[in-house]
Amino acid sequence: MKLSRRASWFLVAFGVWSMIVWTTFVKNLWKDTSGLAFHHGRHSSPTAYFWIHLTLAVVSFVLGVTIGTLGIRGLRALRREAAADPELAPEASSR
Repeated sequence: MKLSRRASWFLVAFGVWSMIVWTTFVKNLWKDTSGLAFHHGRHSSPTAYFWIHLTLAVVSFVLGVTIGTLGIRGLRALRREAAADPELAPEASSR
């Protein structure tokens, strides 16, 4: 399967966005003092809410990295294709 340049950049942007959002989410989850994530605000006793949301964040982060990697691979393939075929080079630089 061949990805377009636009699709590849979209996947890279989605991967970066996902990493930023879910890293921030975990930081905020860890700082939670409302009693949702930890009993009585102590980090020694996490709640089910904490474990469920941490799992959600980790899975989403891994999917974001995977999707971003696919986008990077698509961009690299386009670059290799343009290098192999000199007629494609001007077209690739004009996009």
